[in-house]
Amino acid sequence: MIRIVLAEDQAMVRGALSALLGLEADIEVLGSAADGEEAWRMVQRFTPDVLVTDIEMPGLSGLELAQRIARHALPVKVVIVTTFARSGFLRRALDAGVYGYLLKDAPADHLADALRQVQRGGRAIDPQLALDAWSQADPLNDRERQVLRLSGDGRSASEIATQLGLSHGTVRNYLSECIGKLGVANRIEAYRLARQKGWL
Repeated sequence: MIRIVLAEDQAMVRGALSALLGLEADIEVLGSAADGEEAWRMVQRFTPDVLVTDIEMPGLSGLELAQRIARHALPVKVVIVTTFARSGFLRRALDAGVYGYLLKDAPADHLADALRQVQRGGRAIDPQLALDAWSQADPLNDRERQVLRLSGDGRSASEIATQLGLSHGTVRNYLSECIGKLGVANRIEAYRLARQKGWL
């Protein structure tokens, strides 16, 4: 029996996934969470075999959940099911130790098969996305990504500097690096492009 916890912030999708997977004789849905923090509490409580999660949710994202599970060395495999067909997200998911990355528009039976594959120790990755991921490298480093994300949230360079414990000039340099690496005109375009590629 594959014991799973679901994490999905859209109630209709969460209910549909739970119902579909509940029909499988070898899959048991232990619980479903509407946000990342609730999912984390369920993972700690149930220690499921697999956490099936979206990427972007309130509280903690699916990637942050995967990182936290890895940090606490929990024996829980993470499978991401998302609408984000972006190679950058896949690369970051794999870096976070995710075992599966599937798109929500895939046939429903693919998810159950993917869970079985992951339970056996394999990986289940959307094949086209996997090809795209290795053809487009993320040019940003972790600090540039962090600064650009905060800039995209509307923070000024001074606010970012205060939050990250950096000088104003250092923040401006990071933003300039982002703009240069992405080949765009300003920080707004840099943020949009990096989001589109899944690098943030």
